[in-house]
Parts: sequence; structure tokens; C-alpha cells
Amino acid sequence: MTAMSTGEKLVDAAAALLDAGGDAAVTLRAVAQAVSVSHNAPYRHFVDRASLLGSVAERDFRTFSATFDEISQSDRTPIGKVKAALESFITYGEKHPARYRLLFSDPDIASRGGSLETAAMETFAKFSALIAGGQTAGQLPNLPTAALTGLIYAAVHGLLDLRAGGRMRQEKGFSNVLAGTTLLLDLISPR
Repeated sequence: MTAMSTGEKLVDAAAALLDAGGDAAVTLRAVAQAVSVSHNAPYRHFVDRASLLGSVAERDFRTFSATFDEISQSDRTPIGKVKAALESFITYGEKHPARYRLLFSDPDIASRGGSLETAAMETFAKFSALIAGGQTAGQLPNLPTAALTGLIYAAVHGLLDLRAGGRMRQEKGFSNVLAGTTLLLDLISPR
């Protein structure tokens, strides 16, 4: 097993701090302390805090891509693959709300470009391929795949945002994110 580099340890520490205390908990000094390196050590690996957070986001997007690859190669039905991918978004969003916001709601992260944008678009493309598989099997409507993917993507993220903000209530029609995404898939599935 290969030892983790200091840069990788710093990314791990930043992710853990996000999980434990949200965005405000992630400072370069706190990350350095968590890894037991000098307070200047993070600057040898990252230009600034935003660069470190970008690395956290990029790593998590790459994890989603790997998950979607596994789902794609599974023996699930095409719609089962879409549901499994949606469940991975939901599980991640519920387990890591601050990191979820970093990936899907942070305008700085969205505008960074480079390898981070490549990783984010790869995640979207792999999710889109699962949607296309559902369309080919006749389990999802024959619409432009990118538009359908965007709609489903937006719905799950919107539902997760409602949940994270404490605005998801039974009287509003949804008790949980999975129920909302399942309803959406049922509504758009060809009869």
C-alpha cells in the first residue's frame, strides 16, 4: 500500500473538517494542525484555501465517476442503474451536507475550470450515460438526453437542498429525497 502524500492528507483533513464543522471550519491553519504539519505547509501544495477546497471537490467528483462506472457495469436494469446513481447522490448529500454544497452550490467551485471542471463534467457525462441507457431500454422518455439528465439532476439537487435547509415536510408532499426522486422517475417513465 502506498503512503499518502502530504497533499492528499491535507485534502482528507479539509474534507473531514467540512464534514465536522461546515465551510467555516476549513482554514489552512486548521487543516495543517489536523495533519500535524506547520501552518505554512499547506501553501506548498495549494495556492490558497479555495484551491484546497477545489481539490476536495475534484476528488469527490472523481469518486462519483467511479461509482457510476460500477453502477453501469452492474446487472441492474437500466432504470435500476439510474435509481442507484440517484441514491448515491442522496446518500452523499445526507452524509456530507457541507461537501455536497461545495460540489453543487458553491459558485467559486463552479467557476474554477481546469481539472475540477473536467472531473465535474465527467461525473455529469457518466450520469447522462445511465439516463441514455434508460431511454434506450424504453424506461425513460425519448427526449434530448442532456435535457433529461439536467432535469433529473436538478430535481435531486433541489430536493436535497430542501432537505438540508429544513424545508422538506410531509405537508409539502415529500417526506424524503428518495421518495421525491422516485416519484419524478415514475411520472416521466413511458407507460
